[in-house]
Amino acid sequence: MPAALLFVAPLAWMVLTAFMPDSDINTYPPKLWPEHFTTAGFTRIFTEDDYPLWLANTVIVAVAAVAGHVVLCSLAGYGFARIAFRGRGLTFGALMATIMVPTQVLMIPTFLLFKNMGLIDTLGAVIVPWLASAFGVFLMRQFFLSLPKELEEAATIDGCSRLGGFFRVVLPLARPALATLVVFTLLGAWNDLLWPLIAISSGDSYTLQLGLATFSGARHTEWSALMAGNVVAVLPLVAAFVLAQRHFVATMSFSGLKG
Repeated sequence: MPAALLFVAPLAWMVLTAFMPDSDINTYPPKLWPEHFTTAGFTRIFTEDDYPLWLANTVIVAVAAVAGHVVLCSLAGYGFARIAFRGRGLTFGALMATIMVPTQVLMIPTFLLFKNMGLIDTLGAVIVPWLASAFGVFLMRQFFLSLPKELEEAATIDGCSRLGGFFRVVLPLARPALATLVVFTLLGAWNDLLWPLIAISSGDSYTLQLGLATFSGARHTEWSALMAGNVVAVLPLVAAFVLAQRHFVATMSFSGLKG
């Protein structure tokens, strides 16, 4: 319980600060509770700044990332789990080895590649790296390995093709793993700052985290607006975690049985 309070305290302070007037925030010693609740910070970010545009861009990136992971990682994970092909073990090992490569090492080659493709300074430069990941493939493979093959064999006897059995039988059973994958992908794509900072220079293509970084640099004293922006940015992640938390235990239990 004390540890939980330690982690909740910054979140509670952020929410309270979002509803404080700047006069309360700038006082010393700082006030733990606002004397006058105000929504001026929320009004400011939605009427005077480009926050709605940043939010819309981030939603586009997050939706594309989640859709790409659900489709591509589930198909790749199923292939590694069920389809026997030459070099499967070597290919999967090479894929897992990419997890150990620091993201910072890939920044310059990725930037040059995307520049040649004409994607730099567009939302496409932020979306493409999030369409799939080695971790997503690994998570789905481990979950599919835990499912009995008899289910797919029964579907084949009933006339389903391999792809039909995957979409009609296997994928509905993988909802816990998909929910976990969605939450991790949403968390990463929503909070990504380093790559958009490199790939995006136009304000029209700013994502939420990149916009907030610029916002805080341009408004050193408008802490209520900055905290209001952070509160709105955190709400979708909290909601996604609350909705999917019951699937985490099931996913980790199943995915750890076979490997």
